Amino acid sequence: MNTIDLIAERLDKTRAEGQFDANSAGPVPSPCVSVCRMTPDRSHCEGCFRTIDEIRAWSRADDAERRAIWARLLVRAGVPLPEELSAP
Repeated sequence: MNTIDLIAERLDKTRAEGQFDANSAGPVPSPCVSVCRMTPDRSHCEGCFRTIDEIRAWSRADDAERRAIWARLLVRAGVPLPEELSAP
């Protein structure tokens, strides 16, 4: 399984559990898939597709910012945005 498949699987699980819903009781989970290495150009992680700045910001980010990070990383990964993340 490649990392795009891993992130798509993580996306599907998070969606199924309703954790992208703004009214969800729990926090938006990390997209980390435990493949923690930067691309050769250091633009983003090869596993979760987050930038270094997004990885650093994650622990302090509120759920709205976490959803925005998910949306950006999915674009980087070439994974279609689910409706919950494509709304303005």
